[in-house]
Amino acid sequence: MAAANRRRPRPPLDGEALAALGLRYVERFATTRAKLASYLRRKVRERGWAEGPEPAIEAIVERFAANGYVDDAAFAMAKSRALSARGYGEGRLRQTLRAAGVEEGDAAPARSLAEGEALDAALRFARRRRIGPFAGERPDIKGREKALAAMIRAGHGFGLARAIVDLPPGEDVDTAVLFEKGVRNRSESV
Repeated sequence: MAAANRRRPRPPLDGEALAALGLRYVERFATTRAKLASYLRRKVRERGWAEGPEPAIEAIVERFAANGYVDDAAFAMAKSRALSARGYGEGRLRQTLRAAGVEEGDAAPARSLAEGEALDAALRFARRRRIGPFAGERPDIKGREKALAAMIRAGHGFGLARAIVDLPPGEDVDTAVLFEKGVRNRSESV
């Protein structure tokens, strides 16, 4: 603790140092324009600004995007694939992309991919959490509600989640029936 108190304060940032911090950030993390801008703003708040009235954060972010260091659409697709592989649905992807600041135009292809993977992702989630046909025994009403809530929090539609939760343990999964129930419920809720 004493060593930390003896550190000299870091000098305020200038344009070159801010760009270097941004470059280091995109080297280490897959990120979006909004997250990069937020990071750079935080660094300016922490260390101060040495040049003129305001840092050109948006210009740095746009330059990085033009050079391909930051690509919101690629970030969204990667998130879609990763969340789907872990069993999360389109609702969870939508929340994640909104939190990351991905605009609708960049998020649309990723959301389409998640919608196409909805059934497989829901079954992966159910298998991992031992829900429905993957459960050891049929749950009581409270256990059913808990399983249904977990499926919905994971981003799956109510109809598909209910259809999976209501399948008896050990039953073979008829994906055509589950898909039909999931699609029918999605069209009713729109």
